[in-house]
Amino acid sequence: MSANANNTKPAVASSTVTRDLRELDVETGNIYESIVIMSKRANQLSNNIKEELHQKLSEFASSNDNLEEIFENREQIEISKYYERLPKPSLVAVQEFLDGKVYYRNPAKEQQ
Repeated sequence: MSANANNTKPAVASSTVTRDLRELDVETGNIYESIVIMSKRANQLSNNIKEELHQKLSEFASSNDNLEEIFENREQIEISKYYERLPKPSLVAVQEFLDGKVYYRNPAKEQQ
């Protein structure tokens, strides 16, 4: 599962949105299958964000940090705040699914 190649950021709500369940199963015909697809996509997004954050924060890692350096590293704080403000992966995954931007396949259905 992956998003389409276009790199435009989807307009994602920053908080929880009430969804009509009938919208979620239109593409698959099964609400549970749709939820599994969205959850797997959310896990992908979460892992990518986590890996990216760890890479950026590893630049600040030092084996002999003293207390003053830990509290005065403003760049590290700004990076962390940026990632905290990002929309939640689950919200992005739902929006991508509803917009038809998630590729998925079900091998069990393909065999039938």
